[in-house]
Amino acid sequence: MKLSDFDFDLPEDLIATRPARPRSSARLLVATPQRITDGVVTDLVDILQPGDRLVLNDTKVLPARLSGTRGRDTAQGWQEAKVEVTLLEPQAEAGQWRALVKPLKKVHIGEAIRFSDDLSATLLGKEDGQALLSFSLSGEDFDRALAEAGSMPLPPYIEAIRKADAQDREDYQTIWARNAGAVAAPTASLHFDEPLLARLREKGVDFSYVTLHVGAGTFLPVKVDNVDDHKMHAEWGEVTDTAVAEIAATKRAGGRVIPVGTTALRLIESAAAGGEIAPFLGETDIFIKPGYQFRVADALMTNFHLPKSTLMMLVSALMGRDRIREVYDHAIAARYRFFSYGDASLLLPAAEST
Repeated sequence: MKLSDFDFDLPEDLIATRPARPRSSARLLVATPQRITDGVVTDLVDILQPGDRLVLNDTKVLPARLSGTRGRDTAQGWQEAKVEVTLLEPQAEAGQWRALVKPLKKVHIGEAIRFSDDLSATLLGKEDGQALLSFSLSGEDFDRALAEAGSMPLPPYIEAIRKADAQDREDYQTIWARNAGAVAAPTASLHFDEPLLARLREKGVDFSYVTLHVGAGTFLPVKVDNVDDHKMHAEWGEVTDTAVAEIAATKRAGGRVIPVGTTALRLIESAAAGGEIAPFLGETDIFIKPGYQFRVADALMTNFHLPKSTLMMLVSALMGRDRIREVYDHAIAARYRFFSYGDASLLLPAAEST
């Protein structure tokens, strides 16, 4: 398979820079092998059936983007310069993070970057275009300082249009977020609000929670022409005994297991690498592309993805490349809003009963 097999032309004005309000008023494209229908997210109450189970990622996005300054003595006196930092992954050593730093070349090893009166970081090393930073605070003290100094790490295609602001602290977080650690949101979950959850519960739809800390690698472009040569980034996740028991019970009862978002799907499929879903704790770099045999997921709710991305490959694996091309052609023609703050799709690969 070639990377070009997953390309398409997207009008720039379809890239959403703000979410729909209320969340559940976003549009919803529903695709089966036979038909494509247009609706809104609240239609899930009519589409889903009693006994279906939605699998939700409860990761919490950190305000991982920091603006700071570094200063040094020069022949012209003390000079300061701006430095932008995006946190990527905490390290085993308390207070240390792997991060993107701009401009990394101009920051010296051992140099300090100050973000606020309480928070600063020292550059310990550079590797593969990334930085190793040691912060002045750790634990809960670090969390509090980061909450004050940081901003939400919006995807690059939104940051290119506008900077994150105070509203994004609410918009770029799911309503059930509880386990901090992500630097990108599980964006399909952003379409849910409390009234919708209540109506789904009344319908008899069940919910299970898993945790996958979405990393910045989710936005990295695929750089190889042969997709089989692509190496996925690793992300930390957990599927608990409780979630395994709930998902297995739904399967036994004949209900559908429907992950909300590609992150939840990738995690439960990782947990079923042995054939059946089992408790999982650790990193996954699962790469789902056409030819993959799904073990747990019966369908998927997801947003519309970047051309030539691993997520386009994932939805192509679920629905088939030709069918996904038809779905995306329809979405573009119908002017659905794309990417993290965009509209949603519900992909149902099983043929409809007659």
